[in-house]
Amino acid sequence: MGKISMRRMKENQSGVITEINIGGALGRRIRDMGLVPGTEVTVLGRAPLYDPVALRVRGFTLTLRNSEADYLEVEVE
Repeated sequence: MGKISMRRMKENQSGVITEINIGGALGRRIRDMGLVPGTEVTVLGRAPLYDPVALRVRGFTLTLRNSEADYLEVEVE
C-alpha cells in the first residue's frame, strides 16, 4: 500500500515506522517512547472522538495524540 501518516492508519492495521518528521523536544519524546524507524506498530483503537489513538508497540500499549501521529510516516501492508 505504501507510506502513510500514522494518523491515517485504520484500526487493527499494522505497519513499520519509516520516518519521524520532527526534531526538538517533541521528536526526542516520540523516540524515547520507542517510536523509532524500523519499529512495527499496530493500531488497537481510537477514543470516541478519534483522539488519542492506542498503539501496540514492542509488546506494550501506548497512546498518542493525532497531532503527534502526524509526524510519523509508516509503511503499511
